[in-house]
Amino acid sequence: MTEGEIKQLSRGFESSSVEEILEWAAERFAEGLVMTSNFGAEGIVVIDKLARMARLTPIIYLDTGYQFAETDRLKEQLRARYGLEIIEQRAELSVAEQDRIYGEKLYQHNPDLCCRMRKVEPLEHALKGYRAWIAALRRDQSPTRANIGILEWNARHGLIKINPLATWTRKDVWNYLMRHKLPYNSLYDDGYASIGCQPCTRRVVAGQHERSGRWDGEMRLECGIHL
Repeated sequence: MTEGEIKQLSRGFESSSVEEILEWAAERFAEGLVMTSNFGAEGIVVIDKLARMARLTPIIYLDTGYQFAETDRLKEQLRARYGLEIIEQRAELSVAEQDRIYGEKLYQHNPDLCCRMRKVEPLEHALKGYRAWIAALRRDQSPTRANIGILEWNARHGLIKINPLATWTRKDVWNYLMRHKLPYNSLYDDGYASIGCQPCTRRVVAGQHERSGRWDGEMRLECGIHL
């Protein structure tokens, strides 16, 4: 498909259900389809729906070495519940090696470099060979995501990116989780609204958008893997 055709198809999906979008993706791309997830609330919604129509779709999990223990526990719980094939992608350097070469706490004095080495570059390796990539992004998560399409051409990786929850709200996500009694990261109950690496994630102050708790003190809302 051309980029114009992708945009046209994306507009046509604006009123479609998540199931319809995922069913189209599974039929169109088959074994060329992959999902990325840090097992946030949105990702669990997509995984639950995907399990009913394309259960063997692999999940790329970027193991940065800085994950919360709660995130790793949830990962194993979801692996057992759904029989997930989880691709645990890691950076070329361990955290200890990175500290030795670049100095300790690189995430504080050069967060862009830290994210690039521990997230962006590992994702580039993990996505090679796939034709379409599912991500659980929502437009209302932050200003940086306000204009995402349901389907997008991702030039960096040379594949189609699928955002089946683009039109959903935070309320929609949590209503789904509660209605279906699905597991979720216990950190949400402790004041966290968006969960990434432990050193760069804090609780969100009332009135702030949910991704304001990422990279505390930095003027950034994205690590670079999505936008």
